[in-house]
Amino acid sequence: MMAGGRLLKEHREMQKDARVAGVDAEIVLAPEDGNLSHWVGHVRGPVETPYENGYFKIDVVVPSSYPLSPPNVRLISKVFHPNVHPKTGEVCLDILKTAWSPAWTLASTARALIVLLGHPEPDSPLNCDAGNLLRAGDGRAFRSLARMYTKLCAGPPPEVVASRQR
Repeated sequence: MMAGGRLLKEHREMQKDARVAGVDAEIVLAPEDGNLSHWVGHVRGPVETPYENGYFKIDVVVPSSYPLSPPNVRLISKVFHPNVHPKTGEVCLDILKTAWSPAWTLASTARALIVLLGHPEPDSPLNCDAGNLLRAGDGRAFRSLARMYTKLCAGPPPEVVASRQR
């Protein structure tokens, strides 16, 4: 049960970070219904990218062999990005496969996802349309579609909306 103690520690750290950051936290991640093997939350899109102002819902399934094995991370929010499968939300990120190390945490994995959003890798696409636009040098069309998806599918999380209405 190596994962349990490690995940409890990670959860406490994320709670502490969320209290400090408040409603504009870059990463919000918590166990779904107290289940440490299934986490849900969101990551905020990086600034000065088409994903800015978007809050992307994520789903994280943690294997019993964690931290020796990587979590399974999916984007629930639709996103136009070459390294995110348009239907399943699967993320093509080396640390989730061959470059995984037990030094990675769920929070640092979410940060790596934010970095990937800002720095797409069009040569290993899961979304061929997005990858082809970037490889063809049509950054304008790519950014336009990515911004549109962000506006339509990645609005602020409910707690941010509620705090703005107070």
